[in-house]
Amino acid sequence: MGEPVRSEGRPATLDPACDPRPSPPRLSTPPPRPEPPPAPQADDPMRGVPLILAAVTIFSVSDALAKHLGQFLPPVEVAWMRYAAFLTLTLAPVLRGGPAALRTRAPALQVLRGLALVGSALSFIVALRFLPLAEATAINFVSPIFITALSIPILGEVVGVRRWAAVAVGLAGVLIVVRPGGASGSGAEVLLPVLTAASWALAVVVTRKMAGADRPATTLFWSAAVGFAVLSALLPFDFVVPSAVQVGLGLLLGLISSAGQWLIVLAYRHAAASVLAPFSYFQLVSSALLGFLAFGAVPDRWALVGAGVIAASGLYTAHRERVRAKERAALGP
Repeated sequence: MGEPVRSEGRPATLDPACDPRPSPPRLSTPPPRPEPPPAPQADDPMRGVPLILAAVTIFSVSDALAKHLGQFLPPVEVAWMRYAAFLTLTLAPVLRGGPAALRTRAPALQVLRGLALVGSALSFIVALRFLPLAEATAINFVSPIFITALSIPILGEVVGVRRWAAVAVGLAGVLIVVRPGGASGSGAEVLLPVLTAASWALAVVVTRKMAGADRPATTLFWSAAVGFAVLSALLPFDFVVPSAVQVGLGLLLGLISSAGQWLIVLAYRHAAASVLAPFSYFQLVSSALLGFLAFGAVPDRWALVGAGVIAASGLYTAHRERVRAKERAALGP
């Protein structure tokens, strides 16, 4: 006969039905109730809006610093100092998580995102050497146009007539800003902010493509590491020994840019993108003001008109995104 089965807290017996002793009543312990999931954080635009305004203002300050440094140092060197600070700041949360925090489920997409981001940063720094700060910023705001276009082949989205109409309006705004003979110039330099917007749009679409694959800290580290590696490889070909003041300004540029990115993350925790999108265009105002105070540049009326057209196109695109999100939510999973 086999070994009697032992139960926790009771002596082993043979078949309980043959045991003449009365069995004590068993106390049924209810299973522990699972903790309810945390309630989703309610939107609080009164906190999100000031954060987005602070973020875009900080971006204007970092752009002004980049324009100033670009007058004395090569663009690659300016971008390298910015990425050196960026990489240093992203190391802290990754190191706390150990080597596992470096692993990614989408390495190819992470590298592509990092290349797009460093391409966006470098082309904009080059653009600031030739263009006024306000005009370069205004042209850079055509990124929603490229996001719409790239979402078709990469994400498989279907773009309707109204969104394509918004794209056409945005392009018309760019032509108004960069018109031949205008204050922005007529050479190839006017294409640099367009390249900046296209590279940024590619980074945004790739981020959507790999949504949920990795933690935000992992993605930030890969973006910083890829950009730093690319710029480090280019740095020896165009390097000027900077002064101590320039090194300090370069590191300050990196810290300010990283702070702006963190404020963006905080802002989108408190309010939806469709709510914050209109306030992001405050950067057009802050860039124009800083351009005047720091460099004495005053946008002409056509540049202001073109900036307004670009902003209207972007706002309508954000509105259509909000409508599409509501439609998808109504259809359900």
